[in-house]
Amino acid sequence: MVRERQETVGGRRVRWLEAGPESDRVLVWLHAFPLSAAMWEPQLQAPPPGWRLVAPDLAGFGGTADHDGPPHIDDFADDLERLLAHLQAPPVVLGGLSMGGYAAFAMMRRHPSRVRALILADTRAGADSAEARANRGRLLSLVRESGAAGVATQMLPTLVGETTKRDRPEVVARVRALIEANSAAGIARAIERLRDRPDSTPLLKAIAIPVLVVAGAEDVITPPDAARELAAALPHGSVAIVPAAGHLSNLEHPQAFDAAVGGWLAGV
Repeated sequence: MVRERQETVGGRRVRWLEAGPESDRVLVWLHAFPLSAAMWEPQLQAPPPGWRLVAPDLAGFGGTADHDGPPHIDDFADDLERLLAHLQAPPVVLGGLSMGGYAAFAMMRRHPSRVRALILADTRAGADSAEARANRGRLLSLVRESGAAGVATQMLPTLVGETTKRDRPEVVARVRALIEANSAAGIARAIERLRDRPDSTPLLKAIAIPVLVVAGAEDVITPPDAARELAAALPHGSVAIVPAAGHLSNLEHPQAFDAAVGGWLAGV
């Protein structure tokens, strides 16, 4: 059963979803842009045996309040550290997809003792290129003009794979609904966080814990070859490719995604 919790943590309202038993084996899932913790419902509904799953809404998304100051990707990491302290959690397995992966890298820079293993799904270590930064600027203008609905229309063609578009219209509709449930202000501040995040590539060789890198076989944003390169750059990296899935691999093909994660967790 999925449990919804909302409490004041660090002076701000934080919402998260939980599933599984009380356990010292904790798996935290960090969501993609511009969705929310609800994107992890397939995983929360079928947690690996013996694991407690925690999926927070990142700052400005879902039911979590944003910060007052200038936005920075490190906000996500510091919020998670406070939440883990609030939950009295031991070091966790931390999984992040896309923006959630960028937040996971921030966690490894700022609070590495909180993490005992990593799952990096459909994400990359590098900072935005000049072209990507320009695209962020255009998206920022779009969200200010057209709100979350405009962002959903713009992003959906690349967020999900061709198989999902053709065979799973309910998944496409679900992704649109998750995006449109967010505020334009939260999406805009997240765009700034993504645009200005630092390059995490120099961090890779120092990540001495087990890391699973996952990619959808049809991901056009962070394709499988990029996942293989990322895994190869890590001291203890391994890779799993999710068939018939695009950028949101956990939502598009949850059975294959969960099988890859579950098999890897058994060895952590």
